Amino acid sequence: MYSRTDTGKVSLTDAEWKKILPKDVYDIAREKGTEWAFTGKYWNTKDKGTYYCAACGNPLFVSDTKFESGCGWPSFYQPVSKTSVIYTPDNSHGMQRTEVQCGRCKAHLGHVFDDGPPPTGLRYCINSVILDFEKAQDAEKKFNEKEK
Repeated sequence: MYSRTDTGKVSLTDAEWKKILPKDVYDIAREKGTEWAFTGKYWNTKDKGTYYCAACGNPLFVSDTKFESGCGWPSFYQPVSKTSVIYTPDNSHGMQRTEVQCGRCKAHLGHVFDDGPPPTGLRYCINSVILDFEKAQDAEKKFNEKEK
């Protein structure tokens, strides 16, 4: 089910997700939780590479679109593609926000706001727990080993 190359939609029950995901990932992905600001493993990462959905492996963001927003969560100004993420209105907690979900498995990722930098003016505020990261040099190394 976890794949960085399969683009097919993933549709599992919450009970199935609960069996396969670590508790912290399940809490964010399926229960729409959040991690504390400035505590996630990627909020301050500067390495070059690609961020994937920790639930299904879908490519979400590349480091070239990551920026320091000061909010305490990894922030990006655009996803990898138009189908990488989907948007859902979120009126919880007395606020009107736009939830960002994985375009492949509908895992909760975070929210998008319109206070980001050019060229999009958007800030995708994403929980580190729901992200897997592969450094660019690691991806290149895997590709070269595969080609041998």
